[in-house]
Amino acid sequence: MDIPLEERIIVALDLSSVEEAQAMVKRLEKKVRFYKVGLQLFLAGCYQMVDWLAERGCKIMLDLKLFDVPQTVALAVEQLRNRPVAFATVHGNEEILKAAVEAADDRLKILAVTVLTSLDQRDIEDLGFSCKVEDLVLSRAKRALQVGCHGIVSSGLEVARLREEVGYGLVAVTPGIRPVENRPVDDQKRVMGPKEAMAAGSDYLVIGRPIRNAEDPIVVVEKIQREIEEGLQERGNGER
Repeated sequence: MDIPLEERIIVALDLSSVEEAQAMVKRLEKKVRFYKVGLQLFLAGCYQMVDWLAERGCKIMLDLKLFDVPQTVALAVEQLRNRPVAFATVHGNEEILKAAVEAADDRLKILAVTVLTSLDQRDIEDLGFSCKVEDLVLSRAKRALQVGCHGIVSSGLEVARLREEVGYGLVAVTPGIRPVENRPVDDQKRVMGPKEAMAAGSDYLVIGRPIRNAEDPIVVVEKIQREIEEGLQERGNGER
């Protein structure tokens, strides 16, 4: 997959105001052209940030994790059809994912959320699942592929097995990325380094705090991009 280096990192703009997010983009946009707008920022400014990013030529992942009855999700996705959004995330069963895919246009790509990277084995058992995290991710990924989703959101820990069993038919967007020297204790439990995630088969890396909290975000971005290139080289002649 021919993805420009400046689009491999999707910077998570998990900030409390549009002004803060715009300031961060202005610092990074010479190196990064893909950004994630999540619940916090979307509720702070609705489409203001989405439209502003598009005007600057940036790509947008709208991470709202849509989850409701299929018809409601379909109607929500229809609201995005005329918006400059590249990826939209949907959480749910096969019927919900199918409804989202059918409601999207050719420009909008639906990403199926598998298992949140803030959940570990104990958490999914608490939620009533009796399988391993990896098995649950793979099962949901296979359903996403069957109903026509463009890709999935998955931790890097499951990507290698995903590639072995379903190949490169799905785009793999990987959050929970933590450089080795920057792994604070936070809400992310299933984490991986940038190089390792790319070598395993990830296509895009969603990264927030390691960049946002850095004294010099550009230095961090450049280091991660070097690791991405190393991971792609390690992947060798496989799909990119």
